[in-house]
Amino acid sequence: MIRLYSYWRSSSAWRVRIGLALKGLAYEYAPVNLLAQEQFGPDYQARSPMAQVPVLEVSEHGYSVRLAQSMAILEWLDERYPQAPLLPRDLDGRARVRALAEHVNSGIQPLQNAIVLRTLREKLPGYEKEWAALWIRRGLEALERALQDDETGRFCHGDAPGLADCYLVPQLYNARRFSLDLAPYPTLLRIEEACAALAPFQDAHPDRQPDAPPPDRRTP
Repeated sequence: MIRLYSYWRSSSAWRVRIGLALKGLAYEYAPVNLLAQEQFGPDYQARSPMAQVPVLEVSEHGYSVRLAQSMAILEWLDERYPQAPLLPRDLDGRARVRALAEHVNSGIQPLQNAIVLRTLREKLPGYEKEWAALWIRRGLEALERALQDDETGRFCHGDAPGLADCYLVPQLYNARRFSLDLAPYPTLLRIEEACAALAPFQDAHPDRQPDAPPPDRRTP
């Protein structure tokens, strides 16, 4: 049994949903309402000391494990379930893909995290949008440059989707939430389009999650 603690619009949880779908792994979806601050309840903090999603719990054949943090989860999934690999087999390729994912994981997403923006809004109302747009733009510019080499194919690395694509797609969604013009990033948009044509990416989209509210009840 695989259970994923997730929030419909969490980019970190979205990455893991993509990875699970690419590997064809069925799982139980356990929603955590971040807006209602369910993540700070004692039961959930026992699962995630940082009070974050995602958390992945796996129990099968007498074996059980609980994992937090999207990068650790996705790499564990790749080793535990090697079908449809998320990382290349060669050493240099794996390093490249990890670096591309880290452009988002450590270079963009933490700076536009909901907690960061909430803190900025409390200190200087309105500035949080400018802040988020600044760092997302800088990060996407760097990622666009990083993909200008021969290793980039239909997807971030070669012609099969993998770890880096799991990070790219949710970040572009977030960029649109902050009204960024994505025209300067043709490589990112081309890869996103290739991903969007695949069922695993479609199934993992926030709009398809069981805890997604109706469009007229969604916050910006």
